[in-house]
Amino acid sequence: MAGPPVDLSFKNLSDMTAAVLSKPQRGLRPIRTNSEMKYLSSSLRLCYNQIKDIAGLQSVVSHFLAKPTKLAWLDLSFNKIAKLDPVLCELRELRMLNLHGNNISKLSDVDQLGVLPYLHTITLHGNPIEQIKGYRRHVIAALPQVKKMDFNVVTKEERVLANIWRDCSKAGKEQPPVAHTKPFIKECTMK
Repeated sequence: MAGPPVDLSFKNLSDMTAAVLSKPQRGLRPIRTNSEMKYLSSSLRLCYNQIKDIAGLQSVVSHFLAKPTKLAWLDLSFNKIAKLDPVLCELRELRMLNLHGNNISKLSDVDQLGVLPYLHTITLHGNPIEQIKGYRRHVIAALPQVKKMDFNVVTKEERVLANIWRDCSKAGKEQPPVAHTKPFIKECTMK
């Protein structure tokens, strides 16, 4: 079911209720539908709108997709989303999540996405959280399944360092500059 995405981008949508009432954009390739006129797609684009709150996202997914539990790619980029709703955690098959260009300001909001076992790609740049010290390390440590973040591959070294920084933060140890990482790693691992 890897057809083109159901595209609700550039619709000036303000919330999920408006999305349900909207008609998807026509793409170059037509999207097939089932007998209930639901789309045979595993991708949904809601980017470039005015969405502030994603509560009700499940109703949009169920309204448009023939197999809502198989949603693999969700694009919510360039909206006005300030908080990540737990509704995202219900999308258990989600593999790619685009959230760049929003108003997300709490790094802790990202932590809840750790329950999505197949999430391998996420974009969060262009949000206020990007300005927080340790932003990339925090996201990488919180989402161990992610292989690509903000269009950049997560390296093994980044993953190891992010986990060490997280563990040391929990233990209340001061985090040194990156240049002093090797002695710091030794200190943190000698518990």
